[in-house]
Amino acid sequence: MATEFAPRSVLDDLERRSDPVRLFEQAVGAPDVWQRDVLRSDARRVLLNCSRQVGKSTTVATLAVHCALYEPGATILIQTPGLRQSQLAFRACLRVYRALGRPLPADAESAQRLELSNGASITALPGTAATTRGFSAVHTLFFDEASRVSDETYFSMRPVLATSGGRIIAASTPFGTRGWWYEAWRSVEPWQRVEVPASACRRISPEFLAEEARSLGAWWYQREYCCSFQEDQTQAFRHEDVEAAFAEEVTPWRLRTSISA
Repeated sequence: MATEFAPRSVLDDLERRSDPVRLFEQAVGAPDVWQRDVLRSDARRVLLNCSRQVGKSTTVATLAVHCALYEPGATILIQTPGLRQSQLAFRACLRVYRALGRPLPADAESAQRLELSNGASITALPGTAATTRGFSAVHTLFFDEASRVSDETYFSMRPVLATSGGRIIAASTPFGTRGWWYEAWRSVEPWQRVEVPASACRRISPEFLAEEARSLGAWWYQREYCCSFQEDQTQAFRHEDVEAAFAEEVTPWRLRTSISA
């Protein structure tokens, strides 16, 4: 960490919080076990398949702020499906930053961008491929509500990591058996995959989940709380059946013939 960006007392305080778990504890509170593991992960590609309300956006926000504080000059992007989600994701970052007492001053702060005095910045982007143009050498690329980010947007975002070798961290609740995020989850690519059902969150009571299971029914409950990639209820054919129809492994028929004299 460069000393010219802040007084020594501020830098000493940051040094004591250099562990992202320690930063989370001071800004948010005690993390769950899965949050602790994700905060300390050094994997370059991470998929977080999370139930609703388990704290995925707060975890993403803490990682973004930690990166901005400890990586001078870093460009951090948070891609979301739309404007409302990008505003919510950015507000989560601001809550963490402010809860820490603004340890580094901001040179610029707007509705969707925070630039710190060390040159690092956090920018939240709403939903279309056109928003990605102009960014390069990105340190960390986050996707929040990743299952609803379009394939076009995702594929157009990846080149921003070309020269930096930066990270991708994609967090979401499942949204059916379609899209890049679903394909990434079931692929053989070297993603760190973390599944967080509602039952793993100590802030969600078993009584509430039992009520939700009764009220929502199995299909909705599995999708919203159990990390399940549910097929569309109106889908005529199962996803696995469609894939099987295009399988390359075909067992040939052997016809037995006989020739009578």
